[in-house]
Amino acid sequence: MSYPPSYFADVGPSTALEMVQRLPGFTFDKGAAVRGLSGSGGNVLIDGEPPVSKNDTLEEVLRRIPVSSVLRIDVIRGGAPGIDMQGRTVIANVIRKGSSGGKGAATWTTWPIADGRVLNGLRAEGEWRWGKRLLEASFVFGKGPNDQAGDGDRLRLDAAGRPLIRSNIDWDAQGERRWLMGAYETPLAGGRLRLNGTFMGNDAAGEYYDHIVYPGVWREYQYSADAKVQGELGARFNRRLGANQIDLVAFQQWNNSDSYVRFESPSLNRLFTNTKDVSETVGRFNFRRTASPSLNLEAGIEGALNTLDSATSLKINNTSLALPAANVHVEEKRGELFGVAAWRASPTLAFEFGLRQEVSTVTSSGDVVLEKSLSFTKPRATVTWSAMTDLQVRGRLEREVTQLNFDDFVANNSVAQTGAVIAGNPDLSPMQAWVAEVAVERRFLKRGSVIVTVRHAELKDVIDRAPVYFGNLVADAPANIGDGWRNEIQLSLSSPLDGLGLPLSMLKAQVTFRETEVTDPTTGTPRQISAIVTYGPPPAIQAVRESEWELHYTQDLPKLSSTWGIDLVGPYIDRFFRASEIETQKVETWMVVYGEWKWRPDLSFRVEVQAPLARDVARVRDVWSGPRNTAPFNYQDYRNLQYDGAIQFRLRKTFG
Repeated sequence: MSYPPSYFADVGPSTALEMVQRLPGFTFDKGAAVRGLSGSGGNVLIDGEPPVSKNDTLEEVLRRIPVSSVLRIDVIRGGAPGIDMQGRTVIANVIRKGSSGGKGAATWTTWPIADGRVLNGLRAEGEWRWGKRLLEASFVFGKGPNDQAGDGDRLRLDAAGRPLIRSNIDWDAQGERRWLMGAYETPLAGGRLRLNGTFMGNDAAGEYYDHIVYPGVWREYQYSADAKVQGELGARFNRRLGANQIDLVAFQQWNNSDSYVRFESPSLNRLFTNTKDVSETVGRFNFRRTASPSLNLEAGIEGALNTLDSATSLKINNTSLALPAANVHVEEKRGELFGVAAWRASPTLAFEFGLRQEVSTVTSSGDVVLEKSLSFTKPRATVTWSAMTDLQVRGRLEREVTQLNFDDFVANNSVAQTGAVIAGNPDLSPMQAWVAEVAVERRFLKRGSVIVTVRHAELKDVIDRAPVYFGNLVADAPANIGDGWRNEIQLSLSSPLDGLGLPLSMLKAQVTFRETEVTDPTTGTPRQISAIVTYGPPPAIQAVRESEWELHYTQDLPKLSSTWGIDLVGPYIDRFFRASEIETQKVETWMVVYGEWKWRPDLSFRVEVQAPLARDVARVRDVWSGPRNTAPFNYQDYRNLQYDGAIQFRLRKTFG
């Protein structure tokens, strides 16, 4: 189904991203932060191709495309000739115009925070097209708040429920972005070449004051800082040869980070530092053939070299403590060979069959010396049945294999914050899963749809935390702890509300329920899988929250040249199971109320009230005096922080 710009005329979007977010029955997914290119793309293509970038996310690429450059957006269900579905059953394809000229926009943002801070940001983007050549560029600089930081209190109770500590907390934290991104496209050798580059600086810092009022009066202080520098270069060349198309992709990225956490109290001081350099080099070749109007064939090969250099130090009361896997060099060589056949058996029935063979070698030197070879076969089959014009059923059976997370290879800075040592472990195998999925989609009222999706996954080599012992201390480290399973049901709704007397309004909602199970390596009893902390969006196989929901309401007011809406992201709970403690993080509902006024076609003003009712974030630590299966319960530490919200003002000026 195709959606031209006129479909969105009443809405008045400014960018392709805003158009995609308003597609009926479509939920935008910007992709996963994984190594390599397979599985990293989101569910939106640009002129039939996925972007060759990672740090420059799909969301950023779409934000750079002004509405005036969009010819139409196609929503493809079940596949189409010459379209790379990226392993998905539903995908959107943004088709751009070929007209020459320059277009751009500049946006100024300011956040007055409830605690008195005022944070500002500037964003500029543009594209220039002459003939068949295209240049894109964007720049971002500014600061933003950490919406889980705030003021609150802490209470520690012993096993009998008697208070051990009462305190008041003051925590301020914020981040800074310095981004420069660009891309260039040109005809070359009968095909088309796209080059892209990105430089991103991301800094974060926070100060945490814990004022103890019982059983005495003293102060605990923590300062944390993270400085990250990321860069990437990518190139894609594709050329059509009749019914065939070849794609050549080369990609290189660097991610360097420095972490520093200092904890101070009258009797205890901790200092944690970590320097981590990660690089990735990828090459990929694809061959696609339209064998017939109903049959598409694809084959390819991908090779990657990934490296990690990490150095970690921990001092407790000025005494250095050796951590497991504190200083390591890890190298991963990985290759993948794949083939895909997409067959439309009839106008209402489509199949896709794929097979991938992955091989890799992981070596580690430094504190941990090892070499291991891994090999996985990953079949996939999907079916799409359009039972009626407005009813579609989609099924999927696939063997998924996660990629090893380099963050699991090194120690975690929570040791400075809580005293719980989270060590590194390079000796891991990827988690595998056989996943069966069925989705039923019903479209109604032209712009509405409801989708019910049910998934079941049989998990092998689940990566969770397991106890390790060094000296007189017990620590936790990532480990393969055995098999498990995950069930999931998801309901997505997109509905116009004109029939309820709310013209030009749309409600989008999604709710997900999950249950997971694995055997606890400490107690030997069944439990849910621990939450997984990652930088960037994790692969779907890692989703473990028991429930999640979000709701988005928008209403367009054309006579006032305005739009208003409410965004709600529901509360969620993350649990971390460790050898001698269970940590539970509870995050309450996030609310944003906004209004946007188009003063002129080229000038808009937006106001967002973030967390108008405030939001609480609680952390509960149940701590034992040793391993949970043998040691007595020691204490429960409860911390509750309140983020009092902010108001964001945004002024956007477009050019061209």
